[in-house]
Amino acid sequence: MSPTNLPAGPEHGHVTFLGAGPGDPGLLTLRAVEALATADVLVAEPEVLDVVRVHARSGVAVVDTDADPSGDPRPGTSAPQLTVVDGASTTVRGPAERDAAHLVMEAARGGRRVVRAVPGDPGLDTYAAEEMLACAAAGVPFEVVPGVATAVGVPAYAGVPLRDAQGADVRFVDARTASDRCWTEVGASDGTVVVSTSLDSVAGAAGELVSAGRKPDTPMTVTVAGTTTRQRTWTATLGTIAQTLKQAKVLPSPEGGRPVIAVVGERSAAAQRDQLSWFESKPLFGWRVLVPRTKEQAASLSDQLRSYGAVPHEVPTIAVEPPRTPQQMERAVKGLVTGRYEWIAFTSVNAVKAVREKFEEYGLDARAFAGIKVAAVGEQTAQALIAFGVKPDLVPSGEQSAAGLLEDWPPYDPVFDPIDRVFLPRADIATETLVAGLIELGWEVDDVTAYRTVRASPPPAETREAIKGGGFDAVMFTSSSTVRNLVGIAGKPHNVTVIACIGPATAKTAEEHGLRVDVMAPEPSVHRLAEALAEFGTRRREAAIEAGETVTRPSERRPGSRRRRTTT
Repeated sequence: MSPTNLPAGPEHGHVTFLGAGPGDPGLLTLRAVEALATADVLVAEPEVLDVVRVHARSGVAVVDTDADPSGDPRPGTSAPQLTVVDGASTTVRGPAERDAAHLVMEAARGGRRVVRAVPGDPGLDTYAAEEMLACAAAGVPFEVVPGVATAVGVPAYAGVPLRDAQGADVRFVDARTASDRCWTEVGASDGTVVVSTSLDSVAGAAGELVSAGRKPDTPMTVTVAGTTTRQRTWTATLGTIAQTLKQAKVLPSPEGGRPVIAVVGERSAAAQRDQLSWFESKPLFGWRVLVPRTKEQAASLSDQLRSYGAVPHEVPTIAVEPPRTPQQMERAVKGLVTGRYEWIAFTSVNAVKAVREKFEEYGLDARAFAGIKVAAVGEQTAQALIAFGVKPDLVPSGEQSAAGLLEDWPPYDPVFDPIDRVFLPRADIATETLVAGLIELGWEVDDVTAYRTVRASPPPAETREAIKGGGFDAVMFTSSSTVRNLVGIAGKPHNVTVIACIGPATAKTAEEHGLRVDVMAPEPSVHRLAEALAEFGTRRREAAIEAGETVTRPSERRPGSRRRRTTT
């Protein structure tokens, strides 16, 4: 029976050698996610720990291999103690890579399931192969979960195809371990060469290929931080790459050991990459975007921003708390059940959440809404109701606001409406627009405080400095309160930061605080706001390319530079 087929026993445990890919967390395979979810111990290189750890279960023991190259643990650390404290994941230091095989087998003792995560693909990792052999010799059952190889994934993200219809030969070289014979062989070939190297060794690798017979004018692309939002690619030739990197003021080895990938060959020419560079040409590529919202509300918006290539940074500016006196809310919810109301109107996701929590407290569910008409302001509020099992009867056909809801709200008719009362669960700081409008239409309104909004605690000092110092490329304001609260807890964003507002009222508040609004959503929706910011980024990128300038992020402008007001 082979080691991979041995059952995991109490003595040997089980090891999964897992490829974490080249850096983009989205490139993990489904099988990798499954293995991580059941792991007792996670052993990972420092550069992939953040990629894989998010998929590990709570309580997993985490061991990284970041140790002194001499083989001794770093000062102040000791041998691994694979224990879990209070159900939380525990990080301990491990020995240097050459001792990782012993570490992995020790971790597997006692029937534990170990995931050994390596960058790229385990089949291309020298140490992983040695560790597999050690497990086989010791009778420790193991399996291998392939990952996207760095030498293949990075060129794909850089828009550099390795083969074409002619089926050119492709050679892979690790410049850090390549012998003279290896350079001679790839130099004699006219195919594509993919070189794994480091920034301070790129010029040397180019020189080796020229010495081995490649022409100095052979096209070459160099990509750092591949598949991440820090990715950057330069196009040159074997003879000019050193000067290109020097002019770009690229510093050696900025990416913490992650390899630089260089592609050499006629089919990696600049003209081709210009057409195929899909990743670095995303509208908000690499932009740090501040999302000042509550944590729950920020999630879907952050996902949308990531799809545009941005790096969202969520800063809660508002904390939601229960009302100080719950009796009013309790009476209103009981009134829903006893038939007190004809309508209930939700103006926010938080209002839906507050009512739902009160329902669950009383053992009620969506069936309690039977016979009651339901109104909702905004797409996200409607979606929150649908997730609760309630389909809104009324959503504004125009502006998603209290005013928009009033435009479509029917006047009270004593002939057709058996009950004249509306339940309006809202925040303690909500405006009176909706209440006054409903009363004018003939309705009686129970305006109930369902939750309170309070200013959140200030973000960490590092975040506050980035806000005031121009470290963010854009900030998205989704309400007037987010403007006031962000400025109150963190200070005013720097003048180079792009200011995006969800609507006219929010924009007015931003201007009152001395901010110039660059982007405004065509309608008050967080998703439309993100789309508008992406469109702004696209126009900005196209303008730079048309002017023959390097595409930069707003935060890369000189301090104190003035930005032209452009509202969409």
